[in-house]
Amino acid sequence: MAEKADVVETVKQGYAFEGAALELGALLVDGEPAPEAAVRIPLGMMNRHGLVAGATGTGKTKTLQLMAEQLSAAGVAVFAADIKGDLSGVSQPGEGNDKLLARTKSIGQDWTATGFPTEFYALGGQGTGIPIRATITSFGPVLLSKVLGLNDVQESSLGLIFHYADKAGLTLLDLKDLRAVITHLTSDEGKDDLKELGGLSAATAGVILRSLIGFADQGAEAFFGEPEFDTADLLQQRDGKGVISLLELPNLQDRPALFSTFLMWLLADLFHDLPEVGDVDKPKLVFFFDEAHLLFNDASKAFLDSIAQTVRLIRSKGVGVFFVTQTPKDVPDDVLAQLGSRVQHQLRAHTPNDAKALKATVSTFPNSSYDLGEVLTQLGIGEAIVTVMNEKGAPTPVAWTRLRAPQSLMAPASAEQLTATVQASANNAKYSQTVDRESAYELLAAKVQAGAAQAEAEKQQQEQAKQQQEPRPRAQKQEKSVVEQVVGSSAFKQFARSAGREIVRGLFGAARRRR
Repeated sequence: MAEKADVVETVKQGYAFEGAALELGALLVDGEPAPEAAVRIPLGMMNRHGLVAGATGTGKTKTLQLMAEQLSAAGVAVFAADIKGDLSGVSQPGEGNDKLLARTKSIGQDWTATGFPTEFYALGGQGTGIPIRATITSFGPVLLSKVLGLNDVQESSLGLIFHYADKAGLTLLDLKDLRAVITHLTSDEGKDDLKELGGLSAATAGVILRSLIGFADQGAEAFFGEPEFDTADLLQQRDGKGVISLLELPNLQDRPALFSTFLMWLLADLFHDLPEVGDVDKPKLVFFFDEAHLLFNDASKAFLDSIAQTVRLIRSKGVGVFFVTQTPKDVPDDVLAQLGSRVQHQLRAHTPNDAKALKATVSTFPNSSYDLGEVLTQLGIGEAIVTVMNEKGAPTPVAWTRLRAPQSLMAPASAEQLTATVQASANNAKYSQTVDRESAYELLAAKVQAGAAQAEAEKQQQEQAKQQQEPRPRAQKQEKSVVEQVVGSSAFKQFARSAGREIVRGLFGAARRRR
């Protein structure tokens, strides 16, 4: 380790930026803070993305809270997934005590209890927050394949189904729309349409249909439909401060792929809707992607390619993305290479896999005077190894940092505070009531009904014609019309029974979502 004075001077110069910056903390040398050597991130570099990593319980959430506060104060909107509910306290002023104030004073932080403007959201309204939903059409086949756990062939087949629906004018708003389209394609009535799709077999379509039914049985109906969330609502300011949008993720362990993929949909939607702005003094939005490993687990190549492309290009839209996870190893190389800022909390090396992850983490840092393999296992709670991208695009010196304390409440907000905030939000009125307009399900159901009505009309005409004829000793058996044959087929009866059930499920689904 170099002399203390040299280390302090190196960090002091390396983090001396001309423009506005987020204050992360102070350099630690031999266990003592050096407040004159402040560790910071240039605000204008926040759209060059970053990584907050570390073992469970080492302070990642508090780091995220600290960064969100300062971004909000600078007028930058923030989005984060609040997996444990701990971040909800950002809406309330913090609670000071002697221990906290002694810590903040030692690193040169002027701590003042402050709350920040916050919106609370919940996927499909399953939670306290404002409901967030997406339509199946906008979610798309790649993201949906990730959620359903489809292989590459099945993902390609699902893409053909979406193509068919678009071409046929069958709008896919919710899961029952998609199921209705696949049911049609696998029925006798839709076999000609299925043949036209070429690469889609009835067997593969059946597998996808069964996956959708199982997915719906898990309660996923609530996450899809209208009103669809407008991601422009994440870019709000209030009294000059950026609004912090927190998405509640209850029961994450039950549907990890769904939650992580929904976050990716939000990011992809922003990418498609926002205009190009190039390099800006500060980003429009910083998007914190917590539990990022869930996004990449078992992902197809098409899915990973889409993520890498989105992350690479979205910075020109004024959006920064920070992945929050345990080790850099959780993030694919193509994505990791684009993350300019690094805040690495303590890692543990209790197992061979831990040791391997530690070695991989060390290899991703610039050269420094630290023995990072040793230091990363010695970091205390609220400490991190930091390197960021300076204003010229070069990495700053690696710095052992004692992080600042958030000024908002470092605990969950009360249930009463959450409810009051949600009820007072204009977005709650905008998204709380579900809408079920005519889409693929209704159009195909109407087609079935029209076929049944036509069959009944033909039958009545035949009866009338028969009555007008002279009676014969033995009437010859009439050949069934094509429509009669269709209506009498087992596939038609199964579709009709299914349609009846799905209407009931749709109504109960809407009622559940409104509660």
